[in-house]
Amino acid sequence: MYRKNRGGQGFTLMEMLLAVAIMAVLTAIAIPAYNGYIDKSKNDLAISYLLAIQTEIERYYTREFHYPNALSDITSALPNNGKDPWGRDYVYLNIIEGGPGTMGSVRKDHALNPINTKYDLYSLGKNGVTKKQISQKDSLDDIILARDGGFVGLAADF
Repeated sequence: MYRKNRGGQGFTLMEMLLAVAIMAVLTAIAIPAYNGYIDKSKNDLAISYLLAIQTEIERYYTREFHYPNALSDITSALPNNGKDPWGRDYVYLNIIEGGPGTMGSVRKDHALNPINTKYDLYSLGKNGVTKKQISQKDSLDDIILARDGGFVGLAADF
């Protein structure tokens, strides 16, 4: 009569569809988590670069008795050749010795108060766009140095 082939049992179509569906769900969860991890690691790297640049600016001040006019004055000491993790230059503005018109260029908080008194130093963040007021949408992803170095992090957290 008929014998069942016990050694060649395989997966049914339903089992295969279920396995593919599970893999799709796991992938849909994993990709955004991975992207969030990448964003956080780039933000952390930008923060560490800002702290290193701040240290070099303060060393320059100690040697020269004034702040640099531009980051190009301390280029040799800048981490990653002065580029942020997204490949853009850091933005620096000497507020104290900037001359006329400087106060109109300083970064401001939500109440339009300057966030620094000596110099502004920041990265444009992931989107590469910024506004003078850090509470505006385009500036929320910027990595900033505020309170004259008392705060370093995302503008959204300031």
